[in-house]
Amino acid sequence: MGSDKSALIYHKKPQRDHVYEMLKNICERVFFSCNKDQISSFPSSSPILPDLEKYENIGPMAALLTAFSAYPDCDFLVVACDYPLLTTQDLEAFLQSIDVNKIAAAFYKKDNSVYEPLIAWYSKRSFIEIQRMYEYEQYSLQHFLKEQDALKFESLKPDNIKSIDTPQEYRITKKAIDRLNLL
Repeated sequence: MGSDKSALIYHKKPQRDHVYEMLKNICERVFFSCNKDQISSFPSSSPILPDLEKYENIGPMAALLTAFSAYPDCDFLVVACDYPLLTTQDLEAFLQSIDVNKIAAAFYKKDNSVYEPLIAWYSKRSFIEIQRMYEYEQYSLQHFLKEQDALKFESLKPDNIKSIDTPQEYRITKKAIDRLNLL
């Protein structure tokens, strides 16, 4: 993308703030996960959870391992800033679908048979398995979800589950959101 996706403006505010506001209504606590280079981009009052040094440079798994290290008795709902069309209703439907007997659950795209590991729920029981993968230098949360046969949640609005990854996709999506906000 060439810039910090979390700082992109979609809903008249940085995307990370939009996601935070959605989550604070459905979660007990909400944190911004970031790497050490991103810390200074947050206001000092922001609830940040920077990646632990030992997990640096392994991608999104670092955030999850850091969160479990800080809060080992908690389950985590992970929502990345890459999905500006995701709504609170999408997340609420997802949370209602979770089978607590499963180790994890994630949004699932049936058309290409992939989990969305960054719109997912990870039970506290998953920490042990994710830690095991880390020790074997396997850093793919997609692989973890497949290996664990995580619950597959297919959204009723699959277009809302689109990761925006290029400047062109950003411009198109921003225009679409702006049009919707005018209605």
